[in-house]
Amino acid sequence: MTYAPQPGDIGLTQISGYVGVGIRFAQWFNGDGFADYEHAFVYTGDDKIVEAEPGGALHSPLSRYAANDVVWLRCPPESGKAVATAALGLIGVPYSFADYTALALHRFHIPTPHLKKFIESSGHLICSQLCDRAASRGGWHLFSDGRWSGDVTPGDLYRLYVAQRVTRVRGGDVSR
Repeated sequence: MTYAPQPGDIGLTQISGYVGVGIRFAQWFNGDGFADYEHAFVYTGDDKIVEAEPGGALHSPLSRYAANDVVWLRCPPESGKAVATAALGLIGVPYSFADYTALALHRFHIPTPHLKKFIESSGHLICSQLCDRAASRGGWHLFSDGRWSGDVTPGDLYRLYVAQRVTRVRGGDVSR
C-alpha cells in the first residue's frame, strides 16, 4: 500500500543525471556516503510541494516525482499545517551550492570565519535545509543532537526516515 502524504510531511527522492551525481558526491564529502536520496521537499497538500531549486524555492506539483520513488518522513499531525505554511513562506529563497561546501567545512572542523552564521542563514537553502527550516518554524524539531540550525543534508533526513520506519514497523504499520 502506498502512503498518502499529509501536509508537512517531508518527501525524499532520487535525482538523476549530472545534478544527482553532483549532489551524491557532495553528500559523500559530508559523510553521508553515496546515499540513495539526493532531494527533499515539503508536502503542502493538494498534490503540491515546496522544494529548493537552483533558481529559488518553488511550489511544484508532486507529480514531478513518481510515487514509488518517494519515501516520506511523516510529520506529527499536530504540526502538519504549520510546517506546510512555513514551507510556503520559503518560496523564492535562493538555492546555494556553497552550503554543501560550508557543511563540509563544519564537518571537518575547519575553522572558518562566520561559518555558523552562513550555515544558519535562511537567505539561501539547499533542499534539506529548506525542509528542516520549515519543520522548525512549524514546531516540528527534527534533530535533538545539538547541531547548528541548517546543518542538515538529504542523508540526515533519510536517516530520520529509516529510524521512523523502524519504529512504525515495530508498531505494525509497514506502509511507505
